[in-house]
Amino acid sequence: MNGWLEKRFELSKNNTNVKTEIIAGLTTFMAMAYILASNPKTLADPAYIIGDAALGAQIESCVFIATCLGAFVGTTLMALLANLPFALAPGLGLNATFAYTVMLGMGYSYAEGLAIVFISGVLFLVISLLGLREAIVRSLPHNLKVAISAGIGLFIAFIGLVNGGIVINNDATLVGVVNFSDFSAGSGARSAVVALLGLLIIAICNAKRIKGGMVIGILAATAAGIPLGVTVLPESFSMNIGPMFAEYASFSLGAMFSGFSSMFAGQGFFAVLSKIFVVVISLSLIDMFDTIGTLVGTAQGAGMLDEQGDVKNMKQALLSDSIATMAGAFLGTSTVTTFVESSSGVSEGGRTGLASVVTALLFLVSLLLAPFIGIIPLAAAAPALIYVGVLMIGSSLKNLDFSDPTEAIPAFLTMVMMPLTYGISNGIAFGIMGYVVIKALTGRAKDLNPTLTVLGILFILRYALMV
Repeated sequence: MNGWLEKRFELSKNNTNVKTEIIAGLTTFMAMAYILASNPKTLADPAYIIGDAALGAQIESCVFIATCLGAFVGTTLMALLANLPFALAPGLGLNATFAYTVMLGMGYSYAEGLAIVFISGVLFLVISLLGLREAIVRSLPHNLKVAISAGIGLFIAFIGLVNGGIVINNDATLVGVVNFSDFSAGSGARSAVVALLGLLIIAICNAKRIKGGMVIGILAATAAGIPLGVTVLPESFSMNIGPMFAEYASFSLGAMFSGFSSMFAGQGFFAVLSKIFVVVISLSLIDMFDTIGTLVGTAQGAGMLDEQGDVKNMKQALLSDSIATMAGAFLGTSTVTTFVESSSGVSEGGRTGLASVVTALLFLVSLLLAPFIGIIPLAAAAPALIYVGVLMIGSSLKNLDFSDPTEAIPAFLTMVMMPLTYGISNGIAFGIMGYVVIKALTGRAKDLNPTLTVLGILFILRYALMV
């Protein structure tokens, strides 16, 4: 068995082994398992808002299954086509666009929203097959690639601090620190203590070179959260799977086809397309640059680039992402995309698709173990993100060139706009716009390539028109 895995995933060539890949896959799953709870709630929220509780409950139940299956399919594609340790699942932000822009704002139904996601997936696929996304990655200058890695480090560390309850929303200063003096039941301070304890354990394990430090930290934090009321144990571990799958098969699986039928009924194709054009382009841009940023940033920080400085098997990775979006729409969920939390598994040594296979199988098993999956609170998974953020920032900043203002300012914009706008794509966009404009206005247009210049102009138009 080990021999087959060695040959299929080229473990020795990538300086890894079966044990390391299994630990990496488990770590990635634990860091992103929260999506199994948050995605169904987000997609069902519009139904609850309009007062249709029965529809909301139906969507929530079915989207849980769709999320498990979408993550399984997407992550398996990444493993087998690209042999990379990245996991895919319905993306945060993209699911909010689906729920609050497409369904609530534009008035489309759940099924029609899935049809719109499928159309955006087709667009992703065409762009990937034409090699345009690969060309975009190769057009990025070295300093911006390094800044993307550092920016993702800042971003996921910030996500960890927020999820851990350490950094909170503060009306006066936008963000603030939780009140540690209030340790009453249900207070944010309890979550923050759980997160800090997990971070301490992860740091100690890694300082002492104990393998699986992130998994140990997450499990220890989860256990510590039980007496503090942060970790909530389910009343029952039993599930009636049969009726759930029957409802899912009749309601969500392939619902996009009925969405196409109702959306285009009595209207011309181009008439409908003109209405959904903006949201399709928005979904395309967000997914494309989130994926590019995750792949480039994580690979840059982990030394997973090839001799030309490009991400290995980039075209296959982007193709996997595109197909996963289309498959996710068919399965009944919003855009499936590459997760930045994959960097936690990469930091544990994951280097091949075997880690992704482990993560994918855990998402599949989650269909049967839903009550267990919900045990791990956000505060317990947060320390892994904070620690990985530290590693990515540290490995990237030392490689940045800040001596040239035409390089330093775009790099700075790339880094800070990711956490401050809560979006990888925003950081990349501002970095590219800054790079193109500053180089052009300082008489250094020769440093620009045609692809980067076009991207800069498109991003300027996007933000000017708020597309």
